[in-house]
Amino acid sequence: MNILQKAVTTSVKTIPRNGFMRHSSHFVYQPDAKPPVEGPTQKMNMFQAINQAMDIALEQNESALVFGEDVAFGGVFRCSMGLQKKYGKQRVFNTPLCEQGIAGFAIGVANTGAKAIAEMQFADYIFPAFDQIVNEAAKYRYRSGNLYDCGSLTFRAPCGAVGHGACYHSQSPEAYFAHTPGLKVVVPRGPNKAKGLLLACVNDNDPCIVFEPKTLYRAAVEEVPVAAFESPIGKADVLRVGTDVTLVGWGTQVHVLQEVANMAKKQLDVSCEVIDLVSILPWDKETICNSVKKTGRVLIAHEAPLTNGFGAELAATIQEECFLHLESPVLRVTGWDTPFPHVFEPFYIPDKHRCLAGIRKLIDF
Repeated sequence: MNILQKAVTTSVKTIPRNGFMRHSSHFVYQPDAKPPVEGPTQKMNMFQAINQAMDIALEQNESALVFGEDVAFGGVFRCSMGLQKKYGKQRVFNTPLCEQGIAGFAIGVANTGAKAIAEMQFADYIFPAFDQIVNEAAKYRYRSGNLYDCGSLTFRAPCGAVGHGACYHSQSPEAYFAHTPGLKVVVPRGPNKAKGLLLACVNDNDPCIVFEPKTLYRAAVEEVPVAAFESPIGKADVLRVGTDVTLVGWGTQVHVLQEVANMAKKQLDVSCEVIDLVSILPWDKETICNSVKKTGRVLIAHEAPLTNGFGAELAATIQEECFLHLESPVLRVTGWDTPFPHVFEPFYIPDKHRCLAGIRKLIDF
C-alpha cells in the first residue's frame, strides 16, 4: 500500500449499508453554555441562525437586499432558503457569476443608504472582488471626506476546511483583509455568534466581512434567541478560564482548542485559558494581553498558512506588550505554507494532536 492509498484509507470509514463515508470532522463541536440574551429560544444549526438573521434584517429594513450567486433558491448552503418567496424577487435575487460585479453593485447599493447583504459563494472566490472591497468599499468614507460611505454593506463568505474542499473550497483568507483600514472582519464559532455578528454587521457604519466556517453550518447546533440581538464587533470571548497557557483561535479552531484544553488538563495537568478572538478587525488586544500576562504562555492556532497568517499579528503584539511576562516564546500552530490539499487535508489542519504537542513545547521550554 503506497502513501496515497494510506491517506485515503485514513480519511474514510466503512459504513456497512452505505458504502464509504468521508470522515472529515477534526473537531468536536462545543455549544455555548447559555444564550447571549434572555427570552424565548429555538434550537438551530448555524445556517438556520444566519437565515433568521437575514430574515430579521429584511423585515426591519425595507431597503435591505440579499443577493449573490444562487441565493434565490437558498444558496449552496441553504442560508437564504425561503427569503425570496417571503420578500420577493426585487429584494432577494441571483447575480451573474462575477464576484467583482457583486461587490461593485453592493458598494453602489450601500452608498445610496440601503442595507446590502452580498454573498460570495465561497471565500475562495472573493479574490476577483478584492480591488472593489479593499480599494473602493474600505476607502469610500476616507476619500470622500466623509461625504459618502459604504456603511450598511456586509459580505458573507463561507470559509475554511470542510473535509473535501481542496484548494478552491477550503481557504481562510481573513489575513488578506485584516491589512485594510476601513473594513471590519469577523468569524463566528456557532449559531449564536453567527446571528449576532451578522446583525451587528448589517447595522454597522463600516463595510464588514463575515467569514463563516462552512463545516459548522450543520455541525453547530445551539439554542438561539428568536428575537433580534447583536454581538459586539471587536470583543473576544473567554470561553474557559485557566492559569498556565492561553489558547487563542477563531471559527472552527475554537472547538479544537476547547478539546485540547481538556486533553492538556487530563494528560499534562496543565490549566488552559481558551479565547475565541471572534473579531479579526478590529481585534481585542486588551483581552488577549491580559490573559497572556496572567498565564505567561500562549498558543495561537488557525487554519490559514503560517507565514503572514493573522496569528503573526497577534504574536507581534503579544511580544511588544507582554514580553516581560512571557515564560516561553509565542507559539503558532497553523496550516502549512502550501496550497490547501485534498486527500492530505488531515495532515494539513492544526488538529488537537498538533496543538497538544504545542502545549507540551510551551511547558517544557
